[in-house]
Amino acid sequence: MKTITWKLLLKSNTKSVFQFLSTPEGRTKFWSEKSSEKDTIIHFVFPNGRTYHSRTIKIIPNKEFHLSYFDSLVKFQLESSINGGTELTLINEGVSESDFPEVNAGWVSVLMNLKAVADFRCDLRNHDPNKTWDQGYANN
Repeated sequence: MKTITWKLLLKSNTKSVFQFLSTPEGRTKFWSEKSSEKDTIIHFVFPNGRTYHSRTIKIIPNKEFHLSYFDSLVKFQLESSINGGTELTLINEGVSESDFPEVNAGWVSVLMNLKAVADFRCDLRNHDPNKTWDQGYANN
């Protein structure tokens, strides 16, 4: 099993970034086509129609958001940057060797869209169920 670590510098403050990560409305704006949550269970619906039930593991408002995600653990850690923005660290632990290249690239796609949405109010995804990651589209 491998660990993926990415860092992202955002202009948006930690409270705003945390809302994107920790709320169904926020996740729908940058991560999944649909998101709902009940009793710490997050229901994701992705552009290719795939669904996944994730579980929230740890929440420290405006600082940390951890969840189970496709048989792995994902940790988002937020720190205020000098300019009032956010330094986000994503750590994805327990990624299988065979899935590592796709998952690693997938997180870059998700994080770049988070930055676009949080800092510029621009969703980079195409929202076309016929043009998804499965067909090689990075902007799914």
